[in-house]
Amino acid sequence: MIHSLFLINCSGDIFLEKHWKSVVSQSVCDYFFEAQEKAADVENVPPVISTPHHYLISIYRDKLFFVSVIQTEVPPLFVIEFLHRVADTFQDYFGECSEAAIKDNVVIVYELLEEMLDNGFPLATESNILKELIKPPTILRSVVNSITGSSNVGDTLPTGQLSNIPWRRAGVKYTNNEAYFDVVEEIDAIIDKSGATVFAEIQGVIDACIKLSGMPDLSLSFMNPRLLDDVSFHPCIRFKRWESERVLSFIPPDGNFRLISYRVSSQNLVAIPVYVKHSISFKENSSAGRFDITIGPKQNMGKTIEGITVTVHMPKVVLNMNLTPTQGSYTFDPVTKVLTWDVGKITPQKLPSLKGLVNLQSGAPKPEENPSLNIQFRIQQLAISGLKVNRLDMYGEKYKPFKGVKYVTKAGKFQVRT
Repeated sequence: MIHSLFLINCSGDIFLEKHWKSVVSQSVCDYFFEAQEKAADVENVPPVISTPHHYLISIYRDKLFFVSVIQTEVPPLFVIEFLHRVADTFQDYFGECSEAAIKDNVVIVYELLEEMLDNGFPLATESNILKELIKPPTILRSVVNSITGSSNVGDTLPTGQLSNIPWRRAGVKYTNNEAYFDVVEEIDAIIDKSGATVFAEIQGVIDACIKLSGMPDLSLSFMNPRLLDDVSFHPCIRFKRWESERVLSFIPPDGNFRLISYRVSSQNLVAIPVYVKHSISFKENSSAGRFDITIGPKQNMGKTIEGITVTVHMPKVVLNMNLTPTQGSYTFDPVTKVLTWDVGKITPQKLPSLKGLVNLQSGAPKPEENPSLNIQFRIQQLAISGLKVNRLDMYGEKYKPFKGVKYVTKAGKFQVRT
């Protein structure tokens, strides 16, 4: 199964390695670095790379590459899922999954990796089991450990390890019983020159934060569950109940976890919340061009569109840009040729625009095609697919919990062609 794991930063430095079976030389990562050089973008590095003696399976998370070394054929998604679990565990333990956080807690990182894989096979990947085995770092615990020489490893076997619900530990107690759900949807879309939708789909997740005493049994129902395609579930969900009634029935893990992820792929259900009017022109045999874009809300269901950023990769012949924004601020990097316009919030009464002149290299041929606009935005308290939570019921416990649902829509890969 998994022989070794290498953690690589954006500069290409291997800052952490862990071997479970035999030690694999760092030189195996040269194949990965070759593939990284060929890929124009970090997200385009192939997740599975075949080498003469190994397979390299990798993920990219939080500006870090997690590269695992495999010697026999295994289902690649199995390894990719495990690597995401490792990154999620670091995030859960240290608050962030960054190079600095991993280096600061390197002892705990090695302890976690030792528990998560046994002889190369996944063993304990549930957060609550790991937290009973290895205590999360706190300042007080770090001081005590450095003075006494003790470690963060627990003395007893986790209570959930031997139960039929391994994701939840026994005897959980809270003074305030709360259950929060975040419905987060990302729109991936390509809009053509005329404003027509070439491609659109919604990637959604429901993240839960459950702080409930005892062993509660929850049922979450939706107004319109038939919208959802390709639903992926947390192991706690009873699949039979979802198949027959389209209701999520589960005994929840303790703390934060991802309940489901889903897709809405029928294009007629994907509402595009913004439109862009654009006029980008480069004159033949001239060292100047015009740049004019205006952005506005299309259908935002009465909600404000905020956090708007427009990024444009300009052609290489562009030397500089002299633009005037009616709202927000812009930056142009003459080295990378990237224009970034930070718009902020849209008010329908006055639509933000960015217009001005583009300076080109003199004598250079005019660019063959216009650049695409990449747009980021966020809409609070709205799930763009129309998904709504109907009710949350709790069985098995006597108390009344506090319940809350939050909706957020964001732009994923949202591109407007000019």
